[in-house]
Amino acid sequence: MIAVLRLLAIRVFVSSAIPLLGLSLLCESLMAQTAWPTWRGPNGNGTAAAGQYPTAWSENEGIRWRVPLNGRGASTPVDIAGRLVLTLGVGEENTVLCIDRDGKEVWRTSLGQERAGKNAKASGANSSPVTDGENVYAYFKSGDFACLTSEGKIAWRLNIQDKYGEDSLWWDLGTSPILTKDCVVVAVMQTGPSFLLALDKKTGLERWRADRWLDVREEANQSYTTPTLATVDGEDAIVTLGADHVTAHRVTDGELLWKLGGFNPANDGYFRSIASPVLSGDLVICPYARGSTLTAVRLAKGLDDNARVAWKLDFGSDVPTPVVSAGRCYLLSDRGSVSCLDTVTGNKLWTQDLPKSNKGYSSSPLLAGGNLYCVREDATTFVLQGVEGSEPKMASKNTLDGYAVASPIAIDGRIYLRTYENLYCIE
Repeated sequence: MIAVLRLLAIRVFVSSAIPLLGLSLLCESLMAQTAWPTWRGPNGNGTAAAGQYPTAWSENEGIRWRVPLNGRGASTPVDIAGRLVLTLGVGEENTVLCIDRDGKEVWRTSLGQERAGKNAKASGANSSPVTDGENVYAYFKSGDFACLTSEGKIAWRLNIQDKYGEDSLWWDLGTSPILTKDCVVVAVMQTGPSFLLALDKKTGLERWRADRWLDVREEANQSYTTPTLATVDGEDAIVTLGADHVTAHRVTDGELLWKLGGFNPANDGYFRSIASPVLSGDLVICPYARGSTLTAVRLAKGLDDNARVAWKLDFGSDVPTPVVSAGRCYLLSDRGSVSCLDTVTGNKLWTQDLPKSNKGYSSSPLLAGGNLYCVREDATTFVLQGVEGSEPKMASKNTLDGYAVASPIAIDGRIYLRTYENLYCIE
């Protein structure tokens, strides 16, 4: 059990999302300004823009450049103004690093003293940054939170723990901030005060704070998931999974629109949550129960609990957040089993097991160019082709040196993959 618990430390790659294109006008303008605004990409669901992407590489082939990071971090890079931004700890300082598309460092900014990860897989920089194309917002385990300009200048900063209370997570911070039209929102879900906090994007001042204390047993209070944005009966909402519940809060003022429990019927005290919810039309797909369940939840208001649950399956993923695209959910388990589901019915369309290893999967999968990219912790990436059909096939096994927990991203025909040691551009 302890080995599984320690996966909490690396829950970044399952951290931040923006709504699917067409679901909300709220962030369409933001997504238009940046190719990869959050750790789950421009559509908030782990999918890349259309194009052709590489499917084969090694340490000595197919690598356009590699940048040594010289600091520890597990966050997924985002794109701002054609540059990549990621977080890490350097010399015991929280650091935001900007690298251009040629692999050259553009700037780095320090944001307070690093609080190192408790687990060997983790760091003090697990949370992925988020950007609206003009500024980038970065959050660290220490509670340090800041808005930086595209040139790395600090627009505002604060320490969330100094202002709102100490971190009481058993393991390491993993949730990533998300953006609305006017605010940057952070979820704090832990033993003790739990809440959603909306800060003004321009000033950093509090716009609203919504209580999310659900008083479940022990570690079940703790969540490392990242909320996602949705439209609920015409209102923009923040959907959050954790503490044995999924909730929807109104974007403008944090008012609770609905909540659904029942994710922990046996009241297990150790059902902390890592994998994040993902939207599919008028449903939100919720992995839970340490990878034992997957539940599709209807977004509309005014439903009783039975009507709100569209379907529920007795399998799922504990750490990797699923990909959703064109009515399909691509689920990667922690041990390397890949399943494709119909999001409307929950019916399984196909399953494929990746080669067995003593290494697991902490990175969330990526769908790019019709291929599914699954990165194992030993920095080995398996590429599945034909996943949108009924008989996918293994296209390649690609091995790099190092250790990988951050999720891969895809921009303009390139795959960017972060290990603890390097940032790779694969082309």
